[in-house]
Amino acid sequence: MAQARVDATLSYAGRVANPKAQPVAVRVGGFGGVAGLVAWLRAAGATHLVDATHPFAAQMSAHAVAAATEAGVGHIALTRLAWVAGAGDRWTHAADIAAAVAALADAPRRVMLALGRMHVDAFAAQPQHHYLLRFVDPPRDAVALPAYDLVVDRGPFTVEGDIALMRTHRTDLVVCKNAGGMGAQAKLIAARTLGLPVLMIDRPPVPERAEVHDVAAVLRWLGHAAARGV
Repeated sequence: MAQARVDATLSYAGRVANPKAQPVAVRVGGFGGVAGLVAWLRAAGATHLVDATHPFAAQMSAHAVAAATEAGVGHIALTRLAWVAGAGDRWTHAADIAAAVAALADAPRRVMLALGRMHVDAFAAQPQHHYLLRFVDPPRDAVALPAYDLVVDRGPFTVEGDIALMRTHRTDLVVCKNAGGMGAQAKLIAARTLGLPVLMIDRPPVPERAEVHDVAAVLRWLGHAAARGV
């Protein structure tokens, strides 16, 4: 956006303590639902809205569709292609976090929860397992799990590094969301290499919308510098 000289504001949810510096204006925090997002779009004079949120931020994505329609601005979603199991993968699927928790109702295992920090406490319902967690920032509040190891690290991660991590912690199951893309795929390749099963949480449904899968397509949609308030 900056290189194309598009007047843009990047909105962060505020879940990372020290986000990387950006060459465009930045705001942090929620909007206050659809009405708040509509008000912000109008006040900012935005002409286009690019939804580049995480594939599991279903509420924000639904709000973006509704707000863009109400505010009369263009809307597109920049989303990563979902991962698809290939040769050598040992995947089972869960529809959502609750289904993933229920799927762990078995004998004790050493489970890597590759979910970030938002949904970790839900797995306290299955206290028989020893969990491996990896967060970008140290947690502000105590983790509810009775037995876990915590690694504080920021990606992108490598296949070699994730293989070493899983071996060190004797991981025998990986639980993750189908975030898609290349940046978070290392853990899946590591699991395949080690012959480990993966419990894959499927993406939530979102409203019908225009979607693209790379930044170049977003810029083409914007007409490069034609838009002046994104």
